[in-house]
Amino acid sequence: MSVPLAAPVRAGGAASAPAVREGMISLPGGAFLMGNEDGAGFPADGEGPVREVRLRPFRVDAHAVSNAGFAVFADATGHVTEAERFGWSHVFAGFLSGALRRDSPRVAQTPWWCGVKGADWRHPEGPGSSIEDRWDHPVVHVSWNDAAAYARWAGVRLPTEAEWEYAARGGLEQRRYPWGDELTPGGLHMCNIWQGAFPTKNTAEDGHRGTAPVDSFPPNGYGLRNVSGNVWEWCADRFSSSFHLNGPRVDPTGPPSGDSRVLRGGSYMCHDSYCTRYRVAARMGNTGDSSSGHTGFRCAADA
Repeated sequence: MSVPLAAPVRAGGAASAPAVREGMISLPGGAFLMGNEDGAGFPADGEGPVREVRLRPFRVDAHAVSNAGFAVFADATGHVTEAERFGWSHVFAGFLSGALRRDSPRVAQTPWWCGVKGADWRHPEGPGSSIEDRWDHPVVHVSWNDAAAYARWAGVRLPTEAEWEYAARGGLEQRRYPWGDELTPGGLHMCNIWQGAFPTKNTAEDGHRGTAPVDSFPPNGYGLRNVSGNVWEWCADRFSSSFHLNGPRVDPTGPPSGDSRVLRGGSYMCHDSYCTRYRVAARMGNTGDSSSGHTGFRCAADA
């Protein structure tokens, strides 16, 4: 595991960064087929074309950074996340009390999201909520800038988008999911996504309505967990739907400028009636200061 899963020791002396970097998975790199052209995604996302990309060897976390791991960082550095500084973050309306739903503004295009005052990584559903029983869940309400600050402290970095997809594929070529092409092989749930009628009823057949522990569900062929569903994960690259059409094919790092950063993997909010971005080739972008209750990250490093 790349981070401790128990609650960190608080008072006195926070753990050093190397203590939370154990267990990164070493990957050999080489050539793989990146992207998707099967029409399952949104054209504006720029999933295609399928192209051969070559990567140097690198290391990657087996799972997303947990609340426990992020707490070690926050205690050691005094880091204040952007959601904490802004005083609010986005929370799924279904997690809120009636009063909070009434008092929190909705996002016009996606009215199931509320801008909740006091929502942050320590209070995922806003005032009155906590992570005391979720130390082993992925940290959420972290922006790209927060994730990058954690990575700098830990002596690592965020994965490039190409590294993320290579690692998420687990050695399988052009499969829809990290485990193959069938969403629930043999009736087995392999990831944490929405079941039921989105956004009104989540039957939680996979065992989770919100986030799941970072080590939930079977790992892919490279040993990574939860690269589909659970939480969106920030990548190092700036987002573009077209730069990669003629961009580098060897260790690509995305466009040199742009306001948005790449997110990968989908989340517990994904459902095939609305968003099939839990597919391994799916992608989207958001501004680097954005945060929400379904966005986290994992880290990578040079080999």
